Amino acid sequence: MTKGELVDAVAERSGLSRAEAGKAVTAVFDAIKDELKAGGKVSLVGFGNFEVRHRSARTGRNPQTGDPVEIAASKAPAFKAARPLKEAVNN
Repeated sequence: MTKGELVDAVAERSGLSRAEAGKAVTAVFDAIKDELKAGGKVSLVGFGNFEVRHRSARTGRNPQTGDPVEIAASKAPAFKAARPLKEAVNN
């Protein structure tokens, strides 16, 4: 499902116009992004949790040459599904 398809689904289910649904979807994504950028966590009961995970610096390998390459420390967004979402997907 693309963002456009998600906007269409939200518009259909909520009775909003496509433009209003687009603004709502964008606002939700922006709110999640802003909270993660600030180092926070977003918990959506029954759906899951978004959080930032820290990756330590490490040594990797260039797959073409086999030479060691230093990989810098970084942050990555992560999502952990809640039990109701997992059950809905598996049933």
